[in-house]
Amino acid sequence: MSQIKVGIIGGSGLGQILPADTGRRHEIQTPFGSPSDAIIETDLEGLPVLLLSRHGPGHLIPPTNIPFRANIFALKQLGCTHIIASGACGSLRQEFKPRDLVIADQIIDKTSGRSATFFEKAAVHVEFAEPFCPILRRILIEQGAAGGLPGVHDRGCYVCMEGPAFSTRAESLMHRLWGGDLIGMTAMPEAKLAREAEIPYALVAIVTDYDSWKSPTPAAPGATPAKTEPIEPAALLQEIIGNLQAASAGAMDLIRRALRRIAADPAPLSACPARESLKLAIWSEKSRIPREEIQKLSPLWGKYFG
Repeated sequence: MSQIKVGIIGGSGLGQILPADTGRRHEIQTPFGSPSDAIIETDLEGLPVLLLSRHGPGHLIPPTNIPFRANIFALKQLGCTHIIASGACGSLRQEFKPRDLVIADQIIDKTSGRSATFFEKAAVHVEFAEPFCPILRRILIEQGAAGGLPGVHDRGCYVCMEGPAFSTRAESLMHRLWGGDLIGMTAMPEAKLAREAEIPYALVAIVTDYDSWKSPTPAAPGATPAKTEPIEPAALLQEIIGNLQAASAGAMDLIRRALRRIAADPAPLSACPARESLKLAIWSEKSRIPREEIQKLSPLWGKYFG
């Protein structure tokens, strides 16, 4: 395959520590506007990479307003072949502890009002049963084990909510009943758009806290309830920030290890199934798709129009 160029999308935490002080700075326009920030093209662990901070400089872009389509389209324009993304999230399971990293394998989309497709003038239906690239996931999981990194989980179902407010306790309990393991606000429609752009995508979820489902264990019938001291909000926030910083450092270490592994043997990445996700996905009669639409989206589907 052509030269691999990995896009690294940094979310809360990781977006602030991406090594973006050196490299070529791309400030480009797309048919969907400007990306969240300039994309930095540099070399990391012997591999060309494209670095993008999802929330922009100073973390000013809330989840709903992230220009997801511009971000993915811009990466595609710059030759991105694979994406490793990160994102802070809450845990819906006792075993996924704060500061752990989760290589997500499934996702439930609960967002609303976000533009979730590039293709607005054609019927394009990508297969999305497995939303995360199995080959990128395997590399991340193997490198977590090989590096002896603690708290790296090899699976997890990520529930993506709209935000910006966090879940009520009832919603959090509902998400657990759905089979969710993690709760976040940014992986969708990012993962779906990457699939439409034929870019294999993996997510390193950074656990910062237990979501609102977790409350003190109730006392047995007839027993005196145990006294629990309420956590002062400022102290809780500082704890979450500390978890985010520690886990982000771990995520960067894991991503570096994965990049080193890819640089040493890039051949497996040629088999990532998402690289041909549009091959059978364009259902419209191609001769009837407006020529200007074909041209506008040519970085995504141009190869299927001869």
